[in-house]
Formats: sequence, structure tokens, C-alpha cells
Amino acid sequence: MKRIVMLAAACVIAVPAFAQNVATVNGKAIPQKSLDQFVKLLVSQGATDSPQLREQVKQEMINRQIFVQAAESSGIAKQADVQTEIELARQGILVRALMADYLAKNPVSDAKVTAEYEKIKKEQAGKMEYKVRHILVEDEKTANDLLAQIKSNKSKFDDLAKKNSKDPGSAEKGGDLGWAPPTNYVQPFAQAVTQLKKGQLVDKPVQTQFGWHIIMVDDTRPVEFPPLDQVRPQLEEMLRQQTLADYQKQLRDKAKIQ
Repeated sequence: MKRIVMLAAACVIAVPAFAQNVATVNGKAIPQKSLDQFVKLLVSQGATDSPQLREQVKQEMINRQIFVQAAESSGIAKQADVQTEIELARQGILVRALMADYLAKNPVSDAKVTAEYEKIKKEQAGKMEYKVRHILVEDEKTANDLLAQIKSNKSKFDDLAKKNSKDPGSAEKGGDLGWAPPTNYVQPFAQAVTQLKKGQLVDKPVQTQFGWHIIMVDDTRPVEFPPLDQVRPQLEEMLRQQTLADYQKQLRDKAKIQ
């Protein structure tokens, strides 16, 4: 009877130890803590913690342990190329964690976002965007012939664009490229656009790497700068990347490289 009582007591003591592991694979324990950390990582990436997810994670960790043990017993883990890949993966994880930790400790403030917004807004002040039409052809002679016809009657532009332009995106719309700032276009197309006023047509065809263009500006207007809330996500990401770039430069500058 005494032996039974002692055995029962031993089982009670052992239960917490076993409860700390979700499984044991060939004598190798998979701790509950490891599963919890795996689940936490998946949740941070958008998954929802649930019994189903935890069971999937458990089975995945069991499979991984089985396969890792097989790789180690076969000697694959000691192969030079495998060791190199493992080391590169370790470095990548550490670098990613370092950058995430730095951003967490040095977050982009609302003040920085607002200051950057005002800076860009000031830079854009006074800039214009243009409603442009063009006809793209392969050679200068064709461009000159078409330009002569349009100069005599600008209303021909739409029909001539539909029949002759090699730009599939705008030809069917009479050459219309819509509203855009000059920076959207290649040079010297952009330069030609900025030299034209509302309703003006180029004096001569403009050549780019795409061919010969006949350009007409239908209208102009000041660039309308978007409100802060609309561009906040882009500004925050840009500032985060700049923060990381500055941090990386600091580390590089401090490093002793021989």
C-alpha cells in the first residue's frame, strides 16, 4: 500500500513537468513555450490564435523535429553548404530583429510626419500639371506630315491619333494622356510639355526613345497637393526607411573595417 501511495505521489509531481511539453519525438521534448512563441509569431503576421491553429503548429513542430533529427543523423547538417546556408539564415534573422528593435525604440513621430509633409508641400508649391495629347509615330517624315495637317485644323488631332498613333494606351482616346505632372514623362517630351501653354501645339515633332511625338497641351492647372491623412501611410514608411538607413550608416561608420 505504501508503495502505491509513493507511486501516486511521484506521478503527481511528474505531471507539471510533462505538461510543459506538447510532445516528445524520439526522446527530444518540444516545450509548450516553443509552441506558444511559434503561435505568437503567426498571430503577429495576421493569424488568429485558436485550438485549430495550435494543433496545426504542434503537428508542424513534430514534423520539423522528425526531419531535423533525420538530417542530423545522416550528417547533412555538417555539410559545408548547409552550414553556410544556416549561418546566412541566422544573420538574416538577427539583422531583421535588430532593425525591428531599433524602429520600436525610435518610432516615427507625428511631428516628423507633419514636418516632412510641409516640406514636400512647399517644394511642390507653384508646380503645374498638364492635360496632354500626343501622336506617336516611328519616323520624322510621318510626324511632320501629320503635324502639318493638325496645324491647318486642330480638330483633326483625335482622328489622326486614332488612325496613326503607335501608343496603344492613348491612341483609341484620340491621343489623350490625361492629367499629369511633367515628371511623369521622359525627356525631351517633358521639356516640350512645360514650354506649351493651354491649347498650344508643338512647332515640330519631338523625338524620344519611343519614336516621334506630336504633342498638344489641352489644359494646365496647379498641382493639387493631397491632404496629410491621405498620404500619411506613405510618409511614415518613407521616414521609417530613412531612419533605418541612417542607423545602418551610423553602425557602418563606427565599425573598424580592415
